[in-house]
Amino acid sequence: MTDPGQRRSARWSLATRLRVGAVLVLAVGALTATAIAALVGPPLFHEHLMHADLRDRDQAILHAEEAFRYSSAIALACAIGAAALASLAVSMVFTRRIGRSLSSLSEAATRVGSGRYDARVAAPQMGPELDEVAASFNHMAEQLQGSDRLRERLLADVAHEVRTPVATIAAYLEAVEDGVRPFDSTTIELLREQALRLTRISEDLAAVTQAESGELPLAVCATAPADLVTSAIGAGQTRAAAGGVHLDGEVQEHLPTLQVDPLRMGQVLDNLVSNAIRHTPPGGRVMVTASRTSRGSVRFSVTDTGDGIAAEHLPHVFERFYRVDTARDRGHGGSGIGLAISLALAHAHGGTITATSPGPGKGSTFTVLCPH
Repeated sequence: MTDPGQRRSARWSLATRLRVGAVLVLAVGALTATAIAALVGPPLFHEHLMHADLRDRDQAILHAEEAFRYSSAIALACAIGAAALASLAVSMVFTRRIGRSLSSLSEAATRVGSGRYDARVAAPQMGPELDEVAASFNHMAEQLQGSDRLRERLLADVAHEVRTPVATIAAYLEAVEDGVRPFDSTTIELLREQALRLTRISEDLAAVTQAESGELPLAVCATAPADLVTSAIGAGQTRAAAGGVHLDGEVQEHLPTLQVDPLRMGQVLDNLVSNAIRHTPPGGRVMVTASRTSRGSVRFSVTDTGDGIAAEHLPHVFERFYRVDTARDRGHGGSGIGLAISLALAHAHGGTITATSPGPGKGSTFTVLCPH
């Protein structure tokens, strides 16, 4: 539990601390000088007078003035020296604390620069500025560590996705060469399917990369939300019927017209509908709706009664090739990039996309918000 005094201290800014430190240095110097002068001056003055011949009044005055100058000079010299040492000690305490904090941050930055993203720094407790710098650095290191892990998983997943069709093509070609399998229409069709799978993976990766980098051109025009919903239902109707899934839509009246690329925004909804159908068992239901939010934006929702998603997987479902054991395993098909493309396209239109689910086996809802 944090002490109230520590909380008050943490709220002091670095500039305030430096100003307080300067005042403290001056105060320590002044007090030290005063104390030394009070301790050294009077005894010296008294000692000087004790050795003076005070029978001559004029001579006594001269001796008193000389004693005062002598004792004052000695006391002032001692006071200045002691004040300088005390001020130096206080300054060294402040500079050492600041230097230690900056040195720790520099060492951690060096480790991160060399690829050790697990480096972290503790809050220096020298004001909110340095605490915020430390917190920002730790957040940056966590993001870099997460990106590095994502890169490693992405490379592994790409290798896995490519390895399967390549291995299938190689195996069938070898079987044809050895005469084990005839080069008939069935073999040709299977080879074509695997080649198309490789092509789809390549095109999906290129599309999501272009969308995330902002290089994907958008043909923006006035588009009615109802048209997007109708198009998404029409595109998924055949697949839904084949899987025994009921696909339906509902559009709220008097929705504002959207300034979007109808093909790209249609691609977002198509991906969400296809994903919902793929993970909904026969007899299940997929619902596509369009409604208006309290802030005037248009909300598209794709809700299914399918596999559902566990809470720990929800933050990652839009990552490339991310799959979970129950709802997004490779047995369901797909390249594993559809949701990543949908997220990138939604962001390219200035919108957002989120996923919610009560849990495994309880369905899920994907929501797209589009500003009009």
